[in-house]
Order: sequence, then structure tokens, then C-alpha cells
Amino acid sequence: MKIGELADESGYATRTIRFYERIGLLPPPEREPNGYRSYNSDALRRLRFIRQAQAAGLTLREIGEVLAIRSQGRAPCVHVRDLIQHHLAQVDARLAELRTTKRELEDLAEYAQSVDPADCPRDAICAILVRER
Repeated sequence: MKIGELADESGYATRTIRFYERIGLLPPPEREPNGYRSYNSDALRRLRFIRQAQAAGLTLREIGEVLAIRSQGRAPCVHVRDLIQHHLAQVDARLAELRTTKRELEDLAEYAQSVDPADCPRDAICAILVRER
């Protein structure tokens, strides 16, 4: 299939497919006599894998590592499990940060209800954000 057909089937733009070739996520396709790229079903399978891996939070670099392990004939499952655990830890840390931010915003929102803009000192940019705690 040509690159446009692969793009339609995979949901990726043709320039993304070319980019994935350039960075090694997709192997170079066969070329037709006229120079057009010619892809087989493995390219579509790989693009679907890339989409699923991205949806799971893996970066393109990490996806490349997984593909490299598989291309060496080894199952990448242990590596993928480690990546997932790493990403879960990052998500947990980010959730903790977001909970802290949410509490801060809730406190500020409550305080903001009691602030009269007419009482905001001229030398303060915003009395709500610079309140004494």
C-alpha cells in the first residue's frame, strides 16, 4: 500500500509516518520503480502498536526501545512492565502535586470571596494572591 493508504488506515498523517521512518520507529519501506513508498501490513501493525503505546503514556524514545528489544528477537515484556511502573510513579507524584494545588486554589477562592476590590492597596498587584498566611 502507498503512504496515503497507510495514513488512512492508521489514522496518522503522512508526514508523521515519514517522521517515524526517519527516527527508526518504522523500517524503511520498499520502493516502487517510480520511487513511491510501498508498505506492507507490518507497517500498519507497527503504527497501531505505536498508537497504543503512546496512549499508555510511553514516549517515542521508550517505544523505540521496546521495538529494538523485539527486533533482537526478545520479548520486551519485562522492559514494558518497568516502563509502566515508572510512568505510574510519575502519575502518582503528579496527582499529589495537583491535590496540593487544588487545596491552595480552594483556599484562595474562599479568601477571594471576602476581598473587596475597592480595598485592594494600590501598591499591591493583587491582594488575593499576596495575602499574608
